[in-house]
Amino acid sequence: MNDLKEGGTTCPLGSKCFEIKDDTVYRCAWSIKLVGNNPNNGAQVDERGCAMAWVPILLIENSQQQRGTAAAVESFRNEVAQGSAQATAALLSQLPMLAGARVAGQGGQHSHLLVDVGSDVDQKRPRDLIDPPHNHDFSTRSAE
Repeated sequence: MNDLKEGGTTCPLGSKCFEIKDDTVYRCAWSIKLVGNNPNNGAQVDERGCAMAWVPILLIENSQQQRGTAAAVESFRNEVAQGSAQATAALLSQLPMLAGARVAGQGGQHSHLLVDVGSDVDQKRPRDLIDPPHNHDFSTRSAE
């Protein structure tokens, strides 16, 4: 069997890639021209072939492009996370200054934005602000 010659490929659909009739070239609808670099070896490609035959090479190229996109997205995510951490650190460094601010008596255009941390509100539990404690004495109630 080693002395057999390679005869090329044939269309699994029984068609021809192109045919010349009456000085006119008729091409199969799947016959496409591909120009670019082969993702396997980097060689320049500029040839016509069956779209079905190009699918494996195009899938490899697609996978390489997706890996590049994933790397760019990860890099962007890291930059956003770093920027967020820096913004949070800057905001937290300003909290001591904001903690001393008082709304009452400040006046001015933006006084409503300041927080009155020193009032008696911050001394109460959050639940007490919603539902103030009632002075009920349940210890005298008899068990039934």
